[in-house]
Amino acid sequence: MSVSFYIAKRYLVSKKSNNAINIISWISIIAIAVTTGALIVILSAMNGLTSIVGNLYNTFEPDLRVTASKGKYFETSDVFLNEIKAIKGVKIISQSLSDKVLVKNIDKQALVSIKGVDYNFNKITKIDSAVLEGSYGLNEAGPRKILLGRGVANQLSINMNAYVNELSLFSPVKGKMSNLNPDDNLNQVYCTPSGIFSLNDELDYQYAFVNIKTARELFDLPNKVSALELACEEGETDHVQKLLKEKLGDAFVVKNRYELNDVLFKALETEKLATFIILAFILVIATFNIIGALTMLIIEKRKDIKTLYSLGADLSLIRGIFMREAFLISGIGALIGLLLGLFICWLQMQFHLVKFGSEFIIPYYPIQMQLKDFIWIFGLIMLIGFFAALYPVRVFTKTDLVH
Repeated sequence: MSVSFYIAKRYLVSKKSNNAINIISWISIIAIAVTTGALIVILSAMNGLTSIVGNLYNTFEPDLRVTASKGKYFETSDVFLNEIKAIKGVKIISQSLSDKVLVKNIDKQALVSIKGVDYNFNKITKIDSAVLEGSYGLNEAGPRKILLGRGVANQLSINMNAYVNELSLFSPVKGKMSNLNPDDNLNQVYCTPSGIFSLNDELDYQYAFVNIKTARELFDLPNKVSALELACEEGETDHVQKLLKEKLGDAFVVKNRYELNDVLFKALETEKLATFIILAFILVIATFNIIGALTMLIIEKRKDIKTLYSLGADLSLIRGIFMREAFLISGIGALIGLLLGLFICWLQMQFHLVKFGSEFIIPYYPIQMQLKDFIWIFGLIMLIGFFAALYPVRVFTKTDLVH
């Protein structure tokens, strides 16, 4: 243990002639601890919300999606698909065909984004786990089936527990217009609801799923798809994306799950950063209590400083004592705060003390602790403590030695 650290530790715990110095020092520690704990809890809560939102979209989105850079559709072939399957890390490929259609149920109707999917779709996503009523059903033989979002089902007055009518799906005929009979301008197919899924309001009121054969018949596009959706081996997504971009060139766009919802995730990250900055300012105010504590301590220990100097201690050793004093105050406060935040987060994770309500997707506030948050916060506190101590240590120790 260095001399400066030993003396600093003694100064922190020993009784001063002026009890206000001890009080200010412990107020600084408590203020830092409370602010640090609040930072940990709030950032962990925001991590939890981000994770929940990400998982909701992960249910619907694949690891990678390949779309045409120009136009809505592109043709595929067995040779083309086999070349993609041959890329190391590619696990499953699913073809999909999407467009807007009008869906009617007797006197109810809704404009819906219909997504035609093949039998691999529920293997690369978790859409079947989001089915609330009925079943996924799109891979079953027999009558054409349609899987509806909860919002779409409400608009069409669909009740899976009662008799369900066939739904009529209408889509404009491609490249053919007739002014004499409007019905000739529309393709129409009939589908029976197989189930109702729920992810979030944006998707629930926008999407419905059918088999890709049904979609091709409805859109009159027998050999085309809107996208290829890929599931990759664990840890291989970035590598596969890079190889696909090199192989497919500028004719195709390859996006990962994050890029498919980049606006949403960037907004969540920006919100977290803004919250961190706001709380960091509060932390700065709390940490700057160190200035008062150190100033009063240096003034009280004026005789000790002159004695140490007379015994041969140089200016750097004397300043090192009080800088370490600042680090002790900051470090103890930070560690107490980190443990406090950890404990509160653990309580929420175990006992769900803060609840949302049964009408929400999750009934309690989600918490996800990340090691990097702990490291960043601890480093920030020590940095602020350093700058807070710099001025009083440099100014008052030099003044005492001069006089």
